[in-house]
Amino acid sequence: QVRLVESGGGLVQAGDSLRLSCEGSGRSFSDNGMGWFRQPSGKEREFVASIGRTGVDTKYVDSVKGRFTISRDNARNTQTLQMNSLKYEDTAVYYCAASVYPSGTFYRNECHYWGWGTMVTVAS
Repeated sequence: QVRLVESGGGLVQAGDSLRLSCEGSGRSFSDNGMGWFRQPSGKEREFVASIGRTGVDTKYVDSVKGRFTISRDNARNTQTLQMNSLKYEDTAVYYCAASVYPSGTFYRNECHYWGWGTMVTVAS
């Protein structure tokens, strides 16, 4: 069974840091672009960050640039999202996703595997 499992969410204060991890199982994701999306309560799921298969090609939504860093370890079949200087507006369920493409450029509907999500709550 192919799975993506997120971990690392929690409740933090504004200005704190969190590190989200996503572990793949059932198949290798080393040839897939990977990414993170988030869904605030009552809103649409939105793109946060992505990384190409080699780890060089990364992209971020403007609101997290300079605060979040995406990385991956193909040997461990994992990707991480380091989130620093968290803000109240970062509060959301964060989802790990794998793209059908190898690059770090893809849209939500081009992701064929999703995790169940992990909740990040930032208290103001």
